[in-house]
Amino acid sequence: MELTNEIRQISRVLQTPFLVMDLKYVEKNYYDLVRNIKDVRVFYAVKANSHPRIISLLRDLGSSFDVASRGEIEKLLSLDVPAEKLSFGNTIKKVEDIAYAHSVGIEYFAVDSEMEVEKIAAHAPGSKVYGRIATSGADSDWPLSRKFGTDVEHVISILEYASRLGLDAYGVSFHVGSQNYSVKNWETAIQDASKVFKALRAKGVNLRMLNLGGGIPVKHVREIPSIEEIAACINASIEKYLGFVPNLEVFIEPGRSMVGDAGIMVTSVILKSKKGNEDWLYIDAGVFHGLTETIENFRYEVITDVEDNNLKTFHLAGPSCDSVDTIYDDIKLPRSISYGDILYFLNAGAYTTEYGTHFNGIEPPRIYFVDELVEFTEKRVKKEEL
Repeated sequence: MELTNEIRQISRVLQTPFLVMDLKYVEKNYYDLVRNIKDVRVFYAVKANSHPRIISLLRDLGSSFDVASRGEIEKLLSLDVPAEKLSFGNTIKKVEDIAYAHSVGIEYFAVDSEMEVEKIAAHAPGSKVYGRIATSGADSDWPLSRKFGTDVEHVISILEYASRLGLDAYGVSFHVGSQNYSVKNWETAIQDASKVFKALRAKGVNLRMLNLGGGIPVKHVREIPSIEEIAACINASIEKYLGFVPNLEVFIEPGRSMVGDAGIMVTSVILKSKKGNEDWLYIDAGVFHGLTETIENFRYEVITDVEDNNLKTFHLAGPSCDSVDTIYDDIKLPRSISYGDILYFLNAGAYTTEYGTHFNGIEPPRIYFVDELVEFTEKRVKKEEL
């Protein structure tokens, strides 16, 4: 999302911290997927940013949704998203949540263990299940396969077990790792998925769906492959390794790539101090209030309005009374930056406000949309003219 003069101006008026979002980017990102990946069905990962305006826009565009909890299911149903457009993609589910999802009409469930299969067979009989294979997570900022997914042979066993228990062994899913920079990783994962398809086909279990998961990166400080490059690899790999599957259904679960570049986090300096030889800068958002991903040194591009080319290295920290609330230990910012100056965290529309808490009694960042800010600015100008 472009940091415009309008956003800079409004940032001097509104109380920080806040996240400003532009829905035009969300719409563009949705169409980039469906235009480039052949016959894909998009399941937006709600956990990335569940604001009702984002959900409603994607609903109207035709998107389906990946949900991870009963709370997300209830929220989407309240926004008139039909249950048949939801997939319960979390592999760690309570039995009562499985039963609830089944009762409202959800038919897709992710699994990566025998116990999860047994829970679904008992509480959502006949449902479509897809087994999640682990990936290396190489060259991604957030590898996910230590906690989620399992090896190919185990997925084969799990889905065969699901079929014996009366479930519909429907497909295979994977996740190459959040913020994945290597296009080749999609080919490797699709090749591994094809082994599951082939092995089960030989046993009389015909899978019909491939779930590509997430992992498409958003531009921060590293260069990223384009959606066109990633899609070309996916399309070619599906044809190469899964061409034997008639009428293959292809799902994808974008989260960060759908909303990440649609937002800018706006914060302001509340303290500047020196501790021995170290320079510290504290802002009104931190790891408990929207910048949780920086705990793993996730690097946002950070811009300030301060016009000073004389840079200094700061420890950048949040406002709470917890030493974990340190954002970066080595960020270069203008030496003259001081109280009240604004910092903009670019492309921060995903996994920011969703992580916002009230820890220490501090309010999490608000969310504004560009069209709301334009309206606010116009009203303010008219008031000043009067």
